[in-house]
Amino acid sequence: MTIFEAPQVVQVDRRPALGYLTYLLASVLFSLNGTVCKYLLLDGIPWMRLAQLRVTCAFIVLLAIVAATNRKAFRLRKGELRRLAIYGVFGIAATQSMYFLSIERLPIGVSLIFEFTAPIMVALWFRFVMHEPVRNRVFGALVLALLGLAMVAEVWQGFTLDVIGITAAFGAAVSLVLYFVVGERLVAHRDPVSLTMWGFGCAAVFWAVVQPWWTFPWNTLTSSVSILGANGPTVADWWLIAWMVILGTVIPFALVLSSLRHLRATQASIVGMTEPLIASLIAFAFLGEALTSLQILGGAIVLCGVLMAETAR
Repeated sequence: MTIFEAPQVVQVDRRPALGYLTYLLASVLFSLNGTVCKYLLLDGIPWMRLAQLRVTCAFIVLLAIVAATNRKAFRLRKGELRRLAIYGVFGIAATQSMYFLSIERLPIGVSLIFEFTAPIMVALWFRFVMHEPVRNRVFGALVLALLGLAMVAEVWQGFTLDVIGITAAFGAAVSLVLYFVVGERLVAHRDPVSLTMWGFGCAAVFWAVVQPWWTFPWNTLTSSVSILGANGPTVADWWLIAWMVILGTVIPFALVLSSLRHLRATQASIVGMTEPLIASLIAFAFLGEALTSLQILGGAIVLCGVLMAETAR
């Protein structure tokens, strides 16, 4: 899930083709990570513990990167820690945990479609709470999103989706709004890499308090997962966790930052819309998760609404 997109790094376009390719690769890695995480969830790792593992391990990697490249970033400005704590706990820890809960109970593609409504919420927040100028197309985006979500949920059949899963997906979307809104202000005074490091660090501390490490169910990490069905190859959980942290978090995040040197925010958003599609295809291939044709159409309508919202500010 591409929740690690840092707020826009203002740059003049240089090589857009390279930017598109880089961002697309990041989307593929984030999409693959959804299936990797679901394998771990199906293997018995609790969703809150998986969220704790991801943010803590990613924080350690990012800490090493910042220590090697930008030690000045360890300095905190007055009052910054409080905002970083909000960013880390409500923007990162909450988004991760709600996302894992939702994909545990829903197809990955469905969960992402609901979560991808966050940019519409962001645009509405800036229009009605911050009173910033937002184009009226945001209302069209909202209508499209509601129509598309109704099709994905198949409401004419009495709402066939898991209620807890949908609630968690919307919770992830709300947390993602906080991630964007708070992050947009923090990045004005801090580079995106160290900002993410501090955010992950605060999230890691939060989970360490809520779920102390000495109570961690380490026995859940000692088994292996069968890929592509019961007769497919098996992979140890530790390898999947390493994938989740390195290839599913740190590397795609770095690719996103690299792509933003060549793309504007709206250009990047267009590529980002491919993530639910790619994630759905991967989940279908590896997990057998299939969406109906109407759900696919509804997802496309939601993404059109999201794109309208992205260009409304």
